[in-house]
Amino acid sequence: MDDLSLPFKIIKPHKANVLPIIISIPHSGTEFPPSIASLIYPHILQKPEDTDWYVDDLYQFASEMGITIIQARASRYVIDLNRDPNNKALYNDNRHITSLLPTKTFSNKDIYVNTLPAESDVAKRLEQYYWPYYQKITQLLQELKQDFPHVLLFDAHSIKRYVPTISAEKFPSLILGNQDHKTADLKLIQCGLDSLGKDNLYSVSDNYPFKGGHITRYFGQPSKGIHALQLEMSQDIYMDEEIVKYNVAKAETVQLLLQSLFYNLNKVLKELT
Repeated sequence: MDDLSLPFKIIKPHKANVLPIIISIPHSGTEFPPSIASLIYPHILQKPEDTDWYVDDLYQFASEMGITIIQARASRYVIDLNRDPNNKALYNDNRHITSLLPTKTFSNKDIYVNTLPAESDVAKRLEQYYWPYYQKITQLLQELKQDFPHVLLFDAHSIKRYVPTISAEKFPSLILGNQDHKTADLKLIQCGLDSLGKDNLYSVSDNYPFKGGHITRYFGQPSKGIHALQLEMSQDIYMDEEIVKYNVAKAETVQLLLQSLFYNLNKVLKELT
């Protein structure tokens, strides 16, 4: 393998009381293998702008709750783990959608200096980075299924408040994606929406403008007891977006809300049995 022999990190629960929840963080990675880095603009390498900045820091409390975390190491510019492996579009509403192997940023800037990825690069990166991530999630879910009838994959994301190439409007603070109520039991979805909307701290949306990417759609099989939700959040609620800096005070407020969310989701998972 090329420089990232293990393309993800696993953070195991710090307590014996394991919850039937796995958090996936596919877009906070910033690493580039040298063979790929040599083809990319230096300013992109230094600050890959579409990174889900500090999402791993934001969710670090989860292991203390008994939740397993899987986090990708490579930048989404190496390969986007939340896209269809055949590069089929996730949406058909004329928004700008970056591809499986992105060549442009959300703001439509070039990522590569000259040489674009070839078809052979797609197959190689799928083998080295993409499928190992999916295989590990599958393994983790199946391990939980041995002890719990219902398990949840929670795909954690963040994005700039305003990305005009995606939407003419600013995004809500929190967007719960579930492919129009297909990837999780309706009780879990309603619990998620109610928990996120608690005290009206943040604006909350159900599936708009993000319904959940490929990870949510791939793993969510409620009829088999495997539920999947994606949470997209605007970065300005937990960091200083313009200077790309984690804001501890903002983040603590969000973390309290997320802790309550996972507590409530776990309660519903138990009730589903």
